[in-house]
Amino acid sequence: MMRLADVGDYRKFWTASTTSIFGTYITSLALQVLAAVTLHATATELGLLNAARWLPYLLLGLFVGVLVDRYRSKPMLVGADLARAALLCAIPLLHATGLLTLPVLIAFAALLGVLSLFFDAADQAFLPRLVPVEMLTSANARLEQSHAVAQTTGPLLAAALVKAIGAPLAILVDALSYLISGVLLARIRTREHAAPLATRRSVLTELREGTAWVYRHRMLAPQALAGHLWWLAHSMLSTILVVYVLRAPDDGLGLDEVQLGITYACAGAGAVLGGALANRSGQRFGAGRTVVTTRLLMPLPWLLIPLTGPSPLAIVVLGTSQLLFWVLMGLEGPNEMAYRQAITPERLQGRVNTTIRSLNRGAIVVGAPIGGLIADAAGYRVSLWVGIAGLIASAAVLAASPVRHATIPTSATLDAQAPT
Repeated sequence: MMRLADVGDYRKFWTASTTSIFGTYITSLALQVLAAVTLHATATELGLLNAARWLPYLLLGLFVGVLVDRYRSKPMLVGADLARAALLCAIPLLHATGLLTLPVLIAFAALLGVLSLFFDAADQAFLPRLVPVEMLTSANARLEQSHAVAQTTGPLLAAALVKAIGAPLAILVDALSYLISGVLLARIRTREHAAPLATRRSVLTELREGTAWVYRHRMLAPQALAGHLWWLAHSMLSTILVVYVLRAPDDGLGLDEVQLGITYACAGAGAVLGGALANRSGQRFGAGRTVVTTRLLMPLPWLLIPLTGPSPLAIVVLGTSQLLFWVLMGLEGPNEMAYRQAITPERLQGRVNTTIRSLNRGAIVVGAPIGGLIADAAGYRVSLWVGIAGLIASAAVLAASPVRHATIPTSATLDAQAPT
Protein backbone atom coordinates (compact mmCIF):
# COMPACT_ATOMS: atom_id res chain seq x y z
CA MET A 1 0.00 0.00 0.00
CA MET A 2 1.45 3.35 -1.04
CA ARG A 3 2.16 5.83 1.74
CA LEU A 4 2.24 9.62 1.57
CA ALA A 5 6.00 9.52 2.17
CA ASP A 6 6.37 7.49 -1.04
CA VAL A 7 5.02 10.33 -3.21
CA GLY A 8 8.19 12.17 -4.16
CA ASP A 9 6.46 15.18 -5.71
CA TYR A 10 4.38 15.67 -2.56
CA ARG A 11 7.54 15.61 -0.43
CA LYS A 12 8.95 18.48 -2.50
CA PHE A 13 5.62 20.30 -2.32
CA TRP A 14 5.42 19.90 1.48
CA THR A 15 9.05 20.95 2.01
CA ALA A 16 8.55 24.03 -0.15
CA SER A 17 5.38 24.99 1.73
CA THR A 18 7.00 24.49 5.14
CA THR A 19 10.05 26.54 4.21
CA SER A 20 8.07 29.49 2.87
CA ILE A 21 5.53 29.61 5.71
CA PHE A 22 8.31 30.07 8.27
CA GLY A 23 9.69 32.90 6.17
CA THR A 24 6.26 34.49 5.94
CA TYR A 25 6.06 34.79 9.73
CA ILE A 26 9.42 36.55 9.71
CA THR A 27 8.30 39.12 7.17
CA SER A 28 4.93 39.68 8.90
CA LEU A 29 6.74 40.84 12.03
CA ALA A 30 9.66 42.53 10.29
CA LEU A 31 7.42 44.73 8.12
CA GLN A 32 5.54 45.98 11.18
CA VAL A 33 8.76 46.67 13.09
CA LEU A 34 10.23 48.42 10.07
CA ALA A 35 7.11 50.60 9.76
CA ALA A 36 6.71 51.37 13.47
CA VAL A 37 10.34 51.84 14.53
CA THR A 38 12.18 53.00 11.41
CA LEU A 39 9.41 54.82 9.56
CA HIS A 40 7.56 55.98 12.73
CA ALA A 41 4.15 54.79 11.55
CA THR A 42 1.04 55.57 13.57
CA ALA A 43 -1.45 52.88 14.64
CA THR A 44 -3.71 53.84 11.74
CA GLU A 45 -0.82 53.57 9.28
CA LEU A 46 0.07 50.14 10.68
CA GLY A 47 -3.54 49.14 10.11
CA LEU A 48 -3.27 50.26 6.48
CA LEU A 49 -0.07 48.26 6.09
CA ASN A 50 -1.72 45.10 7.41
CA ALA A 51 -4.88 45.67 5.36
CA ALA A 52 -2.82 46.06 2.17
CA ARG A 53 -1.71 42.44 2.53
CA TRP A 54 -5.29 41.10 2.35
CA LEU A 55 -6.93 43.64 0.05
CA PRO A 56 -5.95 41.75 -3.17
CA TYR A 57 -7.83 38.68 -1.93
CA LEU A 58 -11.02 40.73 -1.74
CA LEU A 59 -10.57 42.64 -4.99
CA LEU A 60 -8.99 40.03 -7.26
CA GLY A 61 -9.61 36.62 -5.70
CA LEU A 62 -12.48 35.51 -7.94
CA PHE A 63 -10.70 36.58 -11.13
CA VAL A 64 -7.45 34.87 -10.11
CA GLY A 65 -9.43 31.66 -9.65
CA VAL A 66 -10.44 31.82 -13.33
CA LEU A 67 -6.80 32.23 -14.40
CA VAL A 68 -5.68 29.30 -12.24
CA ASP A 69 -8.25 27.06 -13.92
CA ARG A 70 -7.16 28.21 -17.38
CA TYR A 71 -3.42 27.72 -16.99
CA ARG A 72 -1.02 25.27 -15.35
CA SER A 73 -0.52 25.69 -11.60
CA LYS A 74 3.17 24.82 -11.32
CA PRO A 75 4.49 27.81 -13.36
CA MET A 76 2.28 30.11 -11.28
CA LEU A 77 3.64 28.66 -8.03
CA VAL A 78 7.27 28.92 -9.13
CA GLY A 79 6.78 32.37 -10.64
CA ALA A 80 5.01 33.71 -7.54
CA ASP A 81 7.76 32.39 -5.25
CA LEU A 82 10.61 33.85 -7.32
CA ALA A 83 8.77 37.17 -7.71
CA ARG A 84 8.18 37.36 -3.95
CA ALA A 85 11.87 36.69 -3.33
CA ALA A 86 12.86 39.51 -5.69
CA LEU A 87 10.26 41.88 -4.22
CA LEU A 88 11.48 41.31 -0.67
CA CYS A 89 15.12 41.82 -1.69
CA ALA A 90 14.17 45.30 -2.91
CA ILE A 91 12.95 46.43 0.55
CA PRO A 92 16.34 46.37 2.38
CA LEU A 93 17.95 47.83 -0.74
CA LEU A 94 15.57 50.79 -0.71
CA HIS A 95 16.09 51.15 3.04
CA ALA A 96 19.87 51.23 2.63
CA THR A 97 19.61 53.96 -0.01
CA GLY A 98 17.15 56.05 2.01
CA LEU A 99 14.34 55.65 -0.53
CA LEU A 100 12.01 53.55 1.62
CA THR A 101 8.93 55.46 2.80
CA LEU A 102 5.71 54.27 4.39
CA PRO A 103 3.61 54.63 1.18
CA VAL A 104 6.28 52.62 -0.66
CA LEU A 105 6.21 49.94 2.04
CA ILE A 106 2.40 49.76 1.87
CA ALA A 107 2.64 49.40 -1.92
CA PHE A 108 5.15 46.56 -1.48
CA ALA A 109 2.78 44.85 0.98
CA ALA A 110 -0.05 45.08 -1.56
CA LEU A 111 2.15 43.63 -4.33
CA LEU A 112 3.21 40.86 -1.98
CA GLY A 113 -0.49 40.21 -1.34
CA VAL A 114 -1.18 39.91 -5.08
CA LEU A 115 1.63 37.38 -5.52
CA SER A 116 0.53 35.45 -2.43
CA LEU A 117 -3.03 35.36 -3.80
CA PHE A 118 -1.80 33.74 -7.03
CA PHE A 119 0.33 31.30 -5.04
CA ASP A 120 -2.45 30.30 -2.62
CA ALA A 121 -4.99 29.80 -5.41
CA ALA A 122 -2.62 27.66 -7.49
CA ASP A 123 -1.40 25.82 -4.39
CA GLN A 124 -4.84 24.48 -3.46
CA ALA A 125 -5.59 23.55 -7.07
CA PHE A 126 -2.25 21.76 -7.52
CA LEU A 127 -2.37 19.46 -4.49
CA PRO A 128 -5.13 17.14 -5.81
CA ARG A 129 -2.94 16.46 -8.85
CA LEU A 130 -0.02 15.30 -6.71
CA VAL A 131 -1.65 12.61 -4.56
CA PRO A 132 -4.47 10.06 -5.01
CA VAL A 133 -7.87 11.14 -3.72
CA GLU A 134 -7.60 8.68 -0.83
CA MET A 135 -4.52 10.55 0.45
CA LEU A 136 -5.93 14.07 0.31
CA THR A 137 -6.86 14.19 4.01
CA SER A 138 -3.39 13.04 5.08
CA ALA A 139 -1.73 15.42 2.64
CA ASN A 140 -3.73 18.40 3.92
CA ALA A 141 -3.17 17.35 7.54
CA ARG A 142 0.60 17.27 7.02
CA LEU A 143 0.48 20.81 5.62
CA GLU A 144 -1.73 21.97 8.52
CA GLN A 145 0.77 20.55 11.00
CA SER A 146 3.61 22.48 9.35
CA HIS A 147 1.58 25.66 9.55
CA ALA A 148 0.83 24.97 13.21
CA VAL A 149 4.51 24.55 14.05
CA ALA A 150 5.30 27.74 12.14
CA GLN A 151 2.51 29.53 13.98
CA THR A 152 4.03 28.46 17.31
CA THR A 153 7.73 29.01 16.66
CA GLY A 154 7.72 31.38 13.69
CA PRO A 155 7.06 34.57 15.71
CA LEU A 156 9.79 33.64 18.19
CA LEU A 157 12.27 33.05 15.35
CA ALA A 158 11.18 36.31 13.73
CA ALA A 159 11.64 38.28 16.94
CA ALA A 160 15.11 36.81 17.47
CA LEU A 161 16.17 37.62 13.90
CA VAL A 162 14.80 41.16 14.01
CA LYS A 163 16.63 41.78 17.27
CA ALA A 164 19.88 40.20 16.06
CA ILE A 165 20.21 41.64 12.54
CA GLY A 166 17.44 44.23 12.24
CA ALA A 167 14.13 44.20 10.38
CA PRO A 168 15.47 44.99 6.86
CA LEU A 169 17.96 42.11 6.88
CA ALA A 170 15.46 39.77 8.51
CA ILE A 171 13.24 40.28 5.46
CA LEU A 172 16.07 38.83 3.34
CA VAL A 173 15.65 35.54 5.23
CA ASP A 174 12.08 35.34 3.96
CA ALA A 175 13.33 36.15 0.45
CA LEU A 176 15.69 33.18 0.75
CA SER A 177 12.82 30.94 1.92
CA TYR A 178 10.78 31.86 -1.17
CA LEU A 179 13.77 31.19 -3.40
CA ILE A 180 14.25 27.73 -1.88
CA SER A 181 10.52 27.03 -2.20
CA GLY A 182 10.52 28.07 -5.88
CA VAL A 183 13.47 25.81 -6.68
CA LEU A 184 11.83 22.83 -4.95
CA LEU A 185 8.53 23.39 -6.75
CA ALA A 186 10.33 23.67 -10.10
CA ARG A 187 11.66 20.12 -9.57
CA ILE A 188 8.16 18.60 -9.30
CA ARG A 189 7.58 16.30 -12.28
CA THR A 190 3.79 15.94 -12.18
CA ARG A 191 2.44 16.83 -15.61
CA GLU A 192 -0.36 19.34 -16.06
CA HIS A 193 -2.36 20.53 -19.05
CA ALA A 194 -3.78 24.01 -19.58
CA ALA A 195 -7.46 24.27 -20.42
CA PRO A 196 -7.94 24.00 -24.21
CA LEU A 197 -8.60 27.31 -25.92
CA ALA A 198 -11.83 25.95 -27.36
CA THR A 199 -13.30 25.46 -23.88
CA ARG A 200 -12.54 28.99 -22.63
CA ARG A 201 -15.29 31.55 -22.40
CA SER A 202 -15.42 35.10 -21.06
CA VAL A 203 -13.86 35.70 -17.65
CA LEU A 204 -17.21 36.69 -16.15
CA THR A 205 -18.91 33.57 -17.50
CA GLU A 206 -16.23 31.32 -16.02
CA LEU A 207 -16.32 33.27 -12.77
CA ARG A 208 -20.09 32.73 -12.49
CA GLU A 209 -19.62 29.03 -13.22
CA GLY A 210 -17.24 28.63 -10.29
CA THR A 211 -19.48 30.61 -7.94
CA ALA A 212 -22.53 28.62 -9.00
CA TRP A 213 -20.72 25.33 -8.37
CA VAL A 214 -20.10 26.39 -4.78
CA TYR A 215 -23.43 27.94 -3.86
CA ARG A 216 -25.73 25.50 -5.71
CA HIS A 217 -23.97 22.37 -4.49
CA ARG A 218 -25.98 20.56 -1.82
CA MET A 219 -22.80 19.88 0.19
CA LEU A 220 -20.47 22.77 -0.63
CA ALA A 221 -23.10 25.52 -0.25
CA PRO A 222 -23.82 24.97 3.47
CA GLN A 223 -20.15 24.24 4.07
CA ALA A 224 -19.14 27.55 2.45
CA LEU A 225 -21.86 29.63 4.15
CA ALA A 226 -21.08 28.12 7.55
CA GLY A 227 -17.39 28.78 6.86
CA HIS A 228 -17.99 32.47 6.10
CA LEU A 229 -19.92 32.80 9.37
CA TRP A 230 -17.18 30.92 11.24
CA TRP A 231 -14.46 33.26 9.93
CA LEU A 232 -16.57 36.29 10.88
CA ALA A 233 -16.99 35.00 14.44
CA HIS A 234 -13.41 33.78 14.81
CA SER A 235 -11.95 37.07 13.59
CA MET A 236 -13.98 38.82 16.30
CA LEU A 237 -12.74 36.42 18.98
CA SER A 238 -9.08 36.45 17.94
CA THR A 239 -9.09 40.27 17.77
CA ILE A 240 -10.61 40.64 21.23
CA LEU A 241 -8.57 37.87 22.87
CA VAL A 242 -5.20 39.64 22.75
CA VAL A 243 -6.51 42.83 24.32
CA TYR A 244 -8.65 40.97 26.88
CA VAL A 245 -5.71 38.83 27.99
CA LEU A 246 -3.34 41.78 28.41
CA ARG A 247 -5.78 44.23 30.01
CA ALA A 248 -5.53 45.03 33.71
CA PRO A 249 -7.48 42.65 36.02
CA ASP A 250 -10.37 45.10 36.46
CA ASP A 251 -11.04 44.94 32.70
CA GLY A 252 -9.35 41.73 31.52
CA LEU A 253 -7.22 38.83 32.71
CA GLY A 254 -4.13 40.87 33.58
CA LEU A 255 -1.61 38.49 31.97
CA ASP A 256 1.66 39.53 30.32
CA GLU A 257 3.15 39.02 26.87
CA VAL A 258 5.08 35.89 27.88
CA GLN A 259 1.91 34.25 29.13
CA LEU A 260 0.15 35.22 25.91
CA GLY A 261 3.01 33.56 24.02
CA ILE A 262 2.46 30.40 26.07
CA THR A 263 -1.17 30.47 24.96
CA TYR A 264 -0.10 30.59 21.31
CA ALA A 265 2.28 27.69 21.93
CA CYS A 266 -0.62 25.66 23.35
CA ALA A 267 -2.67 26.48 20.26
CA GLY A 268 0.11 25.30 17.97
CA ALA A 269 0.55 22.06 19.94
CA GLY A 270 -3.19 21.43 19.70
CA ALA A 271 -3.19 21.94 15.94
CA VAL A 272 -0.33 19.45 15.51
CA LEU A 273 -2.16 16.86 17.63
CA GLY A 274 -5.44 17.39 15.79
CA GLY A 275 -3.73 17.14 12.42
CA ALA A 276 -2.16 13.83 13.45
CA LEU A 277 -5.64 12.41 14.14
CA ALA A 278 -7.46 13.98 11.16
CA ASN A 279 -7.04 11.16 8.65
CA ARG A 280 -7.94 8.46 11.18
CA SER A 281 -11.07 10.38 12.19
CA GLY A 282 -12.11 10.91 8.57
CA GLN A 283 -11.68 7.23 7.75
CA ARG A 284 -13.54 6.00 10.83
CA PHE A 285 -16.39 8.51 11.09
CA GLY A 286 -16.44 10.14 7.65
CA ALA A 287 -15.25 13.59 6.62
CA GLY A 288 -18.68 15.21 7.05
CA ARG A 289 -19.34 13.81 10.50
CA THR A 290 -15.85 14.85 11.62
CA VAL A 291 -16.37 18.41 10.32
CA VAL A 292 -19.85 18.79 11.85
CA THR A 293 -18.89 17.28 15.21
CA THR A 294 -15.76 19.39 15.62
CA ARG A 295 -17.66 22.54 14.61
CA LEU A 296 -20.32 21.75 17.25
CA LEU A 297 -17.61 21.34 19.90
CA MET A 298 -15.59 24.45 18.97
CA PRO A 299 -17.61 26.95 21.05
CA LEU A 300 -17.01 24.95 24.24
CA PRO A 301 -13.29 25.80 24.74
CA TRP A 302 -14.07 29.49 24.09
CA LEU A 303 -16.73 29.42 26.83
CA LEU A 304 -13.94 28.98 29.37
CA ILE A 305 -12.50 32.43 28.60
CA PRO A 306 -15.36 34.84 29.46
CA LEU A 307 -16.25 32.60 32.41
CA THR A 308 -12.72 32.94 33.80
CA GLY A 309 -11.72 35.96 35.84
CA PRO A 310 -8.26 37.16 36.87
CA SER A 311 -6.62 34.47 39.01
CA PRO A 312 -3.39 32.46 39.24
CA LEU A 313 -5.17 29.74 37.22
CA ALA A 314 -6.11 32.08 34.37
CA ILE A 315 -3.11 31.09 32.25
CA VAL A 316 -3.93 27.38 32.78
CA VAL A 317 -7.54 27.87 31.71
CA LEU A 318 -6.53 30.04 28.75
CA GLY A 319 -3.87 27.58 27.56
CA THR A 320 -6.26 24.63 27.94
CA SER A 321 -8.96 26.50 26.03
CA GLN A 322 -6.71 27.22 23.06
CA LEU A 323 -5.16 23.73 23.12
CA LEU A 324 -8.59 22.08 22.87
CA PHE A 325 -9.90 24.54 20.29
CA TRP A 326 -6.94 23.99 17.99
CA VAL A 327 -7.11 20.20 18.39
CA LEU A 328 -10.61 20.52 16.93
CA MET A 329 -9.30 22.85 14.23
CA GLY A 330 -6.57 20.35 13.33
CA LEU A 331 -9.18 17.60 13.03
CA GLU A 332 -11.64 19.63 10.99
CA GLY A 333 -9.50 21.56 8.49
CA PRO A 334 -7.87 18.68 6.57
CA ASN A 335 -11.15 16.79 6.29
CA GLU A 336 -13.05 19.83 5.03
CA MET A 337 -10.37 20.72 2.50
CA ALA A 338 -9.89 17.13 1.30
CA TYR A 339 -13.63 16.70 0.72
CA ARG A 340 -13.84 19.97 -1.22
CA GLN A 341 -10.84 19.08 -3.39
CA ALA A 342 -12.08 15.53 -3.98
CA ILE A 343 -15.56 16.45 -5.24
CA THR A 344 -14.54 19.50 -7.30
CA PRO A 345 -13.71 18.81 -10.97
CA GLU A 346 -10.13 19.64 -11.90
CA ARG A 347 -11.27 22.38 -14.29
CA LEU A 348 -12.97 24.21 -11.36
CA GLN A 349 -10.40 23.78 -8.58
CA GLY A 350 -9.00 27.30 -8.82
CA ARG A 351 -12.37 29.05 -8.97
CA VAL A 352 -13.98 27.03 -6.18
CA ASN A 353 -11.08 27.47 -3.77
CA THR A 354 -10.60 31.18 -4.42
CA THR A 355 -14.35 31.87 -4.19
CA ILE A 356 -14.48 30.39 -0.70
CA ARG A 357 -11.12 31.79 0.40
CA SER A 358 -11.85 35.32 -0.86
CA LEU A 359 -15.17 35.57 0.97
CA ASN A 360 -13.59 34.10 4.09
CA ARG A 361 -10.96 36.86 3.94
CA GLY A 362 -13.78 39.37 3.50
CA ALA A 363 -15.36 38.02 6.68
CA ILE A 364 -12.09 38.70 8.53
CA VAL A 365 -12.01 42.30 7.32
CA VAL A 366 -15.60 42.80 8.54
CA GLY A 367 -15.46 40.72 11.73
CA ALA A 368 -12.30 42.14 13.29
CA PRO A 369 -13.50 45.77 13.49
CA ILE A 370 -17.02 44.66 14.55
CA GLY A 371 -15.48 42.76 17.45
CA GLY A 372 -13.51 45.84 18.45
CA LEU A 373 -16.55 48.12 18.22
CA ILE A 374 -18.66 45.80 20.40
CA ALA A 375 -15.81 45.53 22.92
CA ASP A 376 -15.45 49.31 23.15
CA ALA A 377 -19.21 49.84 23.46
CA ALA A 378 -20.27 46.96 25.72
CA GLY A 379 -17.10 45.40 27.16
CA TYR A 380 -14.77 42.54 26.33
CA ARG A 381 -16.86 39.77 27.84
CA VAL A 382 -19.94 40.83 25.87
CA SER A 383 -17.97 40.85 22.62
CA LEU A 384 -16.58 37.39 23.44
CA TRP A 385 -20.13 36.10 23.97
CA VAL A 386 -21.19 37.56 20.61
CA GLY A 387 -18.26 35.81 18.89
CA ILE A 388 -19.11 32.53 20.61
CA ALA A 389 -22.72 32.91 19.45
CA GLY A 390 -21.36 33.22 15.91
CA LEU A 391 -19.47 29.93 16.27
CA ILE A 392 -22.66 28.27 17.52
CA ALA A 393 -24.62 29.65 14.56
CA SER A 394 -21.99 28.32 12.14
CA ALA A 395 -22.23 24.88 13.74
CA ALA A 396 -26.03 24.96 13.55
CA VAL A 397 -25.94 25.68 9.80
CA LEU A 398 -23.70 22.64 9.25
CA ALA A 399 -25.60 20.34 11.61
CA ALA A 400 -28.88 21.06 9.80
CA SER A 401 -27.35 20.34 6.38
CA PRO A 402 -26.46 17.14 4.49
CA VAL A 403 -22.75 17.81 5.17
CA ARG A 404 -22.85 15.40 8.12
CA HIS A 405 -23.26 12.55 5.60
CA ALA A 406 -20.30 13.58 3.41
CA THR A 407 -17.52 11.08 2.77
CA ILE A 408 -14.39 11.38 0.64
CA PRO A 409 -15.52 9.84 -2.67
CA THR A 410 -13.56 7.43 -4.78
CA SER A 411 -13.11 7.94 -8.51
CA ALA A 412 -16.15 5.74 -9.17
CA THR A 413 -18.51 7.90 -7.08
CA LEU A 414 -17.30 11.39 -8.08
CA ASP A 415 -19.92 11.74 -10.82
CA ALA A 416 -22.70 11.26 -8.25
CA GLN A 417 -21.59 14.38 -6.34
CA ALA A 418 -23.06 17.06 -8.63
CA PRO A 419 -24.62 20.44 -7.89
CA THR A 420 -28.39 20.55 -7.66
